[in-house]
Amino acid sequence: MGQAVPLKSQDLPHASSSPQAAMFTALLLLLCPLLFLLRHRFRGRGEEEEILLRKLPSPPQRLPIIPHVSLRDLTAEHGRDGLMLLRLGASPTLVVSSPRAAQAVMRTQDHVFAFRYFRKSALSVESVFLADILFYGSTDVAFSPYGDHWRQVRRIATTHLLTNRKVRSYRHAREREVSSVISAIRDAARDGAAVDLSELLNAFANDVVCHAVCGKLFREEGRNRLFRELVEANSSLIGGFNLEDYFPALAKLDIVKRIVCAKAQKVHRAWDDLLEKLIDGHQNAENKPPADLSSPEDDDDSDFIDVLLSVQQQYSLTRDHIKAQLAIMFEAGTDTSFIVLEYAMVELMQNPHVMTKLRAEVRALTAMALPKDDGVLLVTKDELSSSGVPYLKAVIKETLRLHVPAPLLVPHLSMADCEIQGYTIPAGTRAIVNAWALARDPSHWDRPEEFMPERFIVEEGGSAAAVDHKGNDFLYLPFGTGRRICPGINFAIATIEVMLANLVYHFDWELPQGVTSIDMTESFGLTVHRTEKLLLVPRVPHA
Repeated sequence: MGQAVPLKSQDLPHASSSPQAAMFTALLLLLCPLLFLLRHRFRGRGEEEEILLRKLPSPPQRLPIIPHVSLRDLTAEHGRDGLMLLRLGASPTLVVSSPRAAQAVMRTQDHVFAFRYFRKSALSVESVFLADILFYGSTDVAFSPYGDHWRQVRRIATTHLLTNRKVRSYRHAREREVSSVISAIRDAARDGAAVDLSELLNAFANDVVCHAVCGKLFREEGRNRLFRELVEANSSLIGGFNLEDYFPALAKLDIVKRIVCAKAQKVHRAWDDLLEKLIDGHQNAENKPPADLSSPEDDDDSDFIDVLLSVQQQYSLTRDHIKAQLAIMFEAGTDTSFIVLEYAMVELMQNPHVMTKLRAEVRALTAMALPKDDGVLLVTKDELSSSGVPYLKAVIKETLRLHVPAPLLVPHLSMADCEIQGYTIPAGTRAIVNAWALARDPSHWDRPEEFMPERFIVEEGGSAAAVDHKGNDFLYLPFGTGRRICPGINFAIATIEVMLANLVYHFDWELPQGVTSIDMTESFGLTVHRTEKLLLVPRVPHA
């Protein structure tokens, strides 16, 4: 058994301030002598499976959690055919870093790798997986084990919650939130002050999701701020070190469970209290009947809670099932939009010629921009759709290429032996697809480290003009692919497009006085964030 290596603070947001982390480290050191005994007691994996695993290319030593950049370098040194086996603690993990290997895992053998993690009902392994605590037994669409329940919640997401029509119905809410951000930035511009764009964009992404999930009154009692705090707490927990992932035998001890799960249970209780109030509020609001989703008017006006309550009997959803879907919608919806918007602005600042080109395209829409209720002239989704804005779309695609929000996607798990490029992968092997490495592979991308939106434009002769973000190209998987592809692609892109277009339309941007570069230090978890706030000075053109 490899030695557990403590995480550094830069690898996990807020790790240094967590008393649970310090307590866990001390406990792990005290219990290390048990690891050897537990390994022999629970080595039911079998010698035959171990023989199969030894055939895969692998580094000579076991390793702690490592980020996507290091995985690319390790694969280049120790991997073969885009595959490498890692021993992350007790868990055998297959790292996938080539389009051909990604296609084998996520399309050819997608039915085998559509699972997320061990469940007692599947492989007799008792779970203390944090997603079980945070998402009501992992009954949400992202972490739910593959099976009948997952098919149900996936169908709800794709046919009720996140259809093109439903996403479009939220356009006015998105535009109101954009208008609010633009107004705040204009106030700062009048004073010549720098704005914390990270804070504004994070709040914007959160408020857009809040409106979609719980309706127009999401700001009552500061609910939007509470949701944002809870989303950040979830991200910290899910993206951190999960004991069961790497030492499943040790995680069975009751004392370990209590310590490891304490913070997750506290966060879960806060989620549960808030979601219960929201659901009760929807059920009791003027005793209104459930939304009729066959009616265009009801469907357009209904939020996610309305929709889930209206299909509750049809899909045999419990109240916990509904809360699980709502919690994951907040988590996924906020993080993705915020990360892409922030990195897009960073890249535009670092590449002035791209900013100039995008500004020219967006400001050509001046005749179509419309004043909103607060008097702010706004480029709306309708105007963007009618004009096409190919360069805006290319900028977003290129941002997703260089800065995949979840660079290793969500890990998969094989539930049966299968063949991947001549290797037999035994059941119970975790698979990590390094989408970040795929999108920077020099054998498939021209000048892969450069920010070049032109690569996605047909008229520019772009080599990747036919590549999209819908999972059809295995060298570019920002939202995954196959059965487990993110169902919220359209929601995220619509949110990103309208906000980015208006940031560029309304303002010229500068770095604060005395600042010559943008700090690109990142924190690593399930998603990747910049650690420093993005401070920029807005200038109103011709003012």
